Parts: sequence; C-alpha cells; structure tokens
Amino acid sequence: HVITIEDPIEYIYPHDRAMIHQRELHRDTDSFASALHSSLREDPDIIFVGEMRDFETIAAAITAAETGHLVLSTMHTTSAGQTINRIIDGSPSDRQAIIRQQFATNIRGVVSQQLLPIKDGTGRILATEIMIGTNAIRNLILEEKVQMIPGAIQSGRSLGMHTLNEDLIRLYKEGFINWQTAMDATYDQQDLEKAIGLNNPNAFPSYH
Repeated sequence: HVITIEDPIEYIYPHDRAMIHQRELHRDTDSFASALHSSLREDPDIIFVGEMRDFETIAAAITAAETGHLVLSTMHTTSAGQTINRIIDGSPSDRQAIIRQQFATNIRGVVSQQLLPIKDGTGRILATEIMIGTNAIRNLILEEKVQMIPGAIQSGRSLGMHTLNEDLIRLYKEGFINWQTAMDATYDQQDLEKAIGLNNPNAFPSYH
C-alpha cells in the first residue's frame, strides 16, 4: 500500500503490483505534515512526500519512519551532507538533538542528482551522489561530523556508494561532459581539480 502526497499530482499511477492512493496539496490536504499524520491511519507500507519544506513535515516524516514505514521524499540540496544539514539545521534549536538522533537511527539513504548538459549539445545526462545509511554514516551524523561524510561514502564503494565528484569524473573521462560543466556542478572544486588532474594540461586531452 503506497500513499503519495504531491504538489501537484502530475501522473496518475494505476494499481498494478501495489495499491496506490495519491493526495494533492491544497485539494485533498492543507499541508504535507497534516497529510502525513492522516496517512498513518490508513496502514500504508510506503509514503512518498513530494517535498520536505518545513520542520513540521520533516518531523512527521521521521515519526512515520520510526513506526516502520518506508518514507521517500525530496529536498532542494546538492549533496548528501547538505541534505543532512538542511534537515537538522531546519529544526528548532531545542529539537535539533532529538531530530539528529531520530534521523541517524532511521536514515536508509540519500540520492542527490543533477541533470548536466552533454558537451555535444544532444541533451542532458544524470550525475548522482549515493549515500547509504551504514553504521559509519549514522555515527558521523550523531557525532556532528557531517563534513567527513564524503570520505565515508568513498570508503563504501563496495556497497554501491559514490560521491558526486566520483560520478563527475566518470562522466568527464567517458566524454559526456566537459571540465567546465564538471566544475560548475561540484560542491568541492579543489578535490575535483586534484582528481581530474586539471593542473596537468595533458590529462585526458581527448575530453577537453
């Protein structure tokens, strides 16, 4: 049983392998938070929240996750670390410690994505950062060491994790994007320059 809370509903999902109930903001509900609270009475397995825009929605989503529901949502952020900081820093100061604890305990993963222009002008291509909620990641969140998460993601490659820079390097080496696009997309230009070797004009010359 899947419940979605959207603003607006853009696509109607047919019932196939799941029963899907869609709710639209301002038509079926007054807010994401109130819809989340109401959805818990409908025995869902999965809840999709179109966007976590405020503390009330964040708190309701974490509460739903704590009660055994898989909660999916989106935020306007560019990295896993920024997503974590947005969730915690967007909470009232007297609630941040408990939100940090709840979030660290229940996080399953964060996928950050950007659509980048292909260098030959034929369209766009996806660049991602994938973080999985491992024990190491949870401990960094609890210890307020979010700045160390990129290193933990790199250490978790065997689990399917990768940083945005690692994906940008892949796209650059494979010839999909040019170096300026990579530099515009990254949140750590110094690390990207070092990894790609832009200080060496002969590095990957066929991709400039």
